[in-house]
Amino acid sequence: MVMPDTMSIERQQLIKAFGAEIILTEGKKGMNGSITEAQRLVKRFNYIMPSQFENYDNVISHEDTTGPEIIADFPKLDYLVCGIGTGGTITGTSKILKKHYPNLKVIGVEPAESPMISKGQKGAHGIQGIGAGFIPEILEKDLIDEMMTVKTEEARSETRRMARNGMFVGISSGAAFFAAKKVLKLNPDKIVLVIAPDSGMKYLSTEVYNEVKK
Repeated sequence: MVMPDTMSIERQQLIKAFGAEIILTEGKKGMNGSITEAQRLVKRFNYIMPSQFENYDNVISHEDTTGPEIIADFPKLDYLVCGIGTGGTITGTSKILKKHYPNLKVIGVEPAESPMISKGQKGAHGIQGIGAGFIPEILEKDLIDEMMTVKTEEARSETRRMARNGMFVGISSGAAFFAAKKVLKLNPDKIVLVIAPDSGMKYLSTEVYNEVKK
């Protein structure tokens, strides 16, 4: 597994627990640096690379599972708010939901410090899981009705607030919830669904939870 050295210790430990070897690349090179190194290893050792940013099976998995699960639980839905990492979740889920809810609005979320999808600008940020610094090949932008940006500190603050309210989610989920609050403020009578892709367990050593490390 190749990843930037800025990824949390917990994320690295979890992958090692499954028996994988981790190769860390310079954080300043971002996800592109990790992909380049992975491609070098594939060429040298004849490895197979799933390529989550390019593999359309990523999209299909959400068409087959996430989308139908939401439809089964929500008779009505007005907004879907989702952070964009590989683009698989928002693309696969939106393809199914837009057929079922014809008036659904899909909101994509990315870091304000790296608004690559909305403005074509990349930069350093602290929201692990979204904002890869390039536009993923499998992302179908025409499914997205609006892009919203969230600052790293806004995402951290919202993640901590959610934990205090019993929802222990990861920082990209905090970013999505922060954006969803803005949507709800403008549309208080609408039904808004936020996708939270992971828990907070992988972020205890990061700046999100500095207060619990004291």
